Amino acid sequence: MQAIILAAFFGALIWIIFNFGIEPALAIAALVSGVVWFTYRLIKGKPKHNETLPDYAEYARSFFPIFLIVLLLRGFVVEPFRIPSGSMMPTLLVGDFILVNKFTYGIRLPVTKTKIIEVNDPERGDVVVFRWPINPRLDYIKRLIGLPGDKVAYRNKTIYLNGQPVKMKPVGAYTPIGSGMRSMGAFEAIENLEGVEHSVLIDPLTADFSPGCTFMGYNEVEVPAGHYLMMGDNRDNSNDGRCWGFVPEENLVGEAFFVWLSWDWERSGFVGWDRIATTIN
Repeated sequence: MQAIILAAFFGALIWIIFNFGIEPALAIAALVSGVVWFTYRLIKGKPKHNETLPDYAEYARSFFPIFLIVLLLRGFVVEPFRIPSGSMMPTLLVGDFILVNKFTYGIRLPVTKTKIIEVNDPERGDVVVFRWPINPRLDYIKRLIGLPGDKVAYRNKTIYLNGQPVKMKPVGAYTPIGSGMRSMGAFEAIENLEGVEHSVLIDPLTADFSPGCTFMGYNEVEVPAGHYLMMGDNRDNSNDGRCWGFVPEENLVGEAFFVWLSWDWERSGFVGWDRIATTIN
């Protein structure tokens, strides 16, 4: 019977992960195992020497601290993500496993995402993970281009911030690898966002906007208070704020800062050894 209950418990956790995410599953797992363990101890009293625990109590005692520690680390400190697309090339490649600082933009409660402590304001040029405004269950990663109050336009492959073109220095033809081969023919440039330099990809043979990318067009937009404008570094292959608009402050998850593994099934040898343990600029 205990084995059936345990299997049902972990089955329920898997269902919660697929339908609501990892954090709610961790919170429920920590709560259930904690209640079981502390209730057992409350009933049985102080532990005795060489005490033999029933299986359910042993499982609860063993798993409770693991669930709690992982929940606290993911919720307040750092969270791992995997890059699924080439929208941030050449900064991030498909298959990069990254770490995201969860407290840099303020400390939020796990699951509810309610901010309880202010820390730092997002800065232009940050590489940010956020919940997609169209479907908050999906996490996106882009570069922060426009701060509240900024007026932003995108014309002729160039960002205009408050009426001034953002400086770009050509690097040369980009040599893609693995899943990034669709960017064959793109050119790399160094973009300077008011002192924050980073690489971008430009495809001179494509239009500034795809047919479905209609939010900005060639118009100048003003970023409203409490919102941010995000763009991918792979400017001609990115579903970003130019297409669907601004990101509310409450949707920010954290700042990406470190690549700890790079594993793309289409890359030779599977692992990108040159990208392991590199910082994100």
